[in-house]
Parts: sequence; structure tokens; C-alpha cells
Amino acid sequence: MKFWIDITNAPHVRFFKDVINYLKSEGEDVIVTTRDFGDIHKLMDMYNLDYISIGHHGVSLYEKLKTSTDRIGEMIDVVAGENIDVAISKHSIELPRIAYGLGIPSLYVLDNEHATAANKLTLPLCNKIISPKVIDMWKLMEYGADPNTIIRYNGTSELMHFKNFKYNENIFEDLNLDLPFDKTIFMRPEPSLASYLDADCNKSVLTPIVEELNEYANILILPRFAKQADIFEDMENVTILEPPVDTSSIIKRSDLVIGAGGTMNREAAILQTPVISCYPGKTLAVDQYYIDNGLMYRSIETRDVISHALSFLNNPHEKIPINHDDLFKIIIDNIYELAKSN
Repeated sequence: MKFWIDITNAPHVRFFKDVINYLKSEGEDVIVTTRDFGDIHKLMDMYNLDYISIGHHGVSLYEKLKTSTDRIGEMIDVVAGENIDVAISKHSIELPRIAYGLGIPSLYVLDNEHATAANKLTLPLCNKIISPKVIDMWKLMEYGADPNTIIRYNGTSELMHFKNFKYNENIFEDLNLDLPFDKTIFMRPEPSLASYLDADCNKSVLTPIVEELNEYANILILPRFAKQADIFEDMENVTILEPPVDTSSIIKRSDLVIGAGGTMNREAAILQTPVISCYPGKTLAVDQYYIDNGLMYRSIETRDVISHALSFLNNPHEKIPINHDDLFKIIIDNIYELAKSN
């Protein structure tokens, strides 16, 4: 069989890497397309995954529309003659539209109910939609999703990142980090370029938090792009990490995670590292899932974030067991079910 996977954001590399490797180990032919955005290519290379890079990410609405339209045109030429059995993606704008136009069954993984534009453009076209149970089905139906196409599961998509995870307890030493304090905080800035977030690329909600907490702990920051790194340059006791790095081991080794995004916050919750979300947009259902289970604290008030950060640093963190479904098996089973019905 032949499968097509489109990867459009850096976290999706970790999400799909084990799916790609499994399908190949089963003797399947897998075509992987990506785009030039963030750390996608570096991560693909780090995991030794073959890919075809098509297009990039726009900043303005005009650029987003133009680059997406151009990407569709280029991708059609790549996949049209390949006799693909199933097309698979996570929040890709282009894959569902191409798959629908070419009559290819598509499986779509979703975890952001607030990505209005993306959801309206894609959900009505997908044959199967895999979504966490915490996301309201009625919300997806408002975007045009057929309820009969939705497969729901307990947990969040970040579960896929740890299927074959091997913790490197010496990650700080391997990176030759200069860490004068006993405690270390890992931080991830907001996704300023995302279409679903109205944010200034020249600023970060983390700045005042860093300026106070760097007196108490080592601060490790993983920026999303070069301009974002400049925001934190020359701050005391701050280390700017350069990708690709083993972020999972960094998160697990850290004493606290403070994130203005989403993925790495949820990874921290799964790894049982104390985590504070200061994401400046609407709270996602997948974040609320971990908040409700006591594995994440959320606040957009700077003083409150700092206060809770100091509390987390000085008090032991209680492990909270939580049950999840086997998302990997759900995805693989539904991929083959679609292929057989094609």
C-alpha cells in the first residue's frame, strides 16, 4: 500500500515519526511532504526521516493565502500519479483539499478547536477525523464535520511523542549548559506566527517572567524563530537553546516548565514535570484536560505566574496518574481501515 503524510508544523514530526517508521516496517510505501517552517527540516533530519519539502509559511493573511495556494499546486504534481491509498495529516490545510479533489481517502488528526479558518477549510472534506474526547463534537460539527467521521479518544495528541521515548538523564551535561542555580526552568514562547493567535512577533509574554525568575533559577528558552530569540538575548542566567535538541529529556530533567504555547506544556504534563501555561489565547480543551486533572496550572497574569513558579520550585511535585487510550493503535487501525475500504 502507499500512504501520504503531510507535516506542516514542528511538533507534527514527533507525532508522525513512529507512524512513518511503523508503516515502512510493514513494507508500505510512505511519501512524506513538509514545508519550510520553523524547525521541521532539522527535526526530520534528526529522526532520519525522508521528505519532500514544498512551500513555506506566510506571515500576513495575503501571504498565507498565496503560499497555501501555491503549495497546493506544487503538491498536486507530486502526489497525483502516485496511486495513494490514504492521505494522513494533522492540521494540514492543503492535504485534505488535495485528497478530496483527487478522490483519496483522508485521515485528519485535530486538537485545536479554536483554529477556525483551518477547521472550516478541512473538516468537511475528511473521511475520518481523530479528536480528543475533551473537544466538543458540536463545535466540530459547526465547522462542517460529519459526526460519523469523528473518532474520539481519551488523552491528547502528545501521547504519540513518547511511544519510543528514551530519557537522557545527562541531557544538560551533553549540551554543555552553564547552570549556576540548582533549579532549572524550561520556557517556550508563544506561536506568534500562527493564524489562530493575534500576537506581536517582536514581543513575548514571557519577558517580564524571565526578568524576575532568572534571579532564582536557570532559564532555558527554546524560541520558535530567530527574531523571537533576539527578545531574550543578553538576559542574565538565560540560555537560548538551538534546535534540534531532545526537548522531551530537557522537559523531564527540568524542575518547571513555563510555556506560552501548547504542545510542550502538554508534554510536560504527560512527563509529570510541573507546568504553568501562560498561553495568551483562548484555553484549548486539550489544555483544560490537564488542568482539570491537576497536571497543569494556567494563568495569564504575570505576578500570578511568578508566584506559582516560585511555589513549584520550592515544593515537591506530587505525581498524578492518569489513564489514556492507545492513540498510536487508533491511528494505525483507522489508516488500514480506510485503505481497505478504498
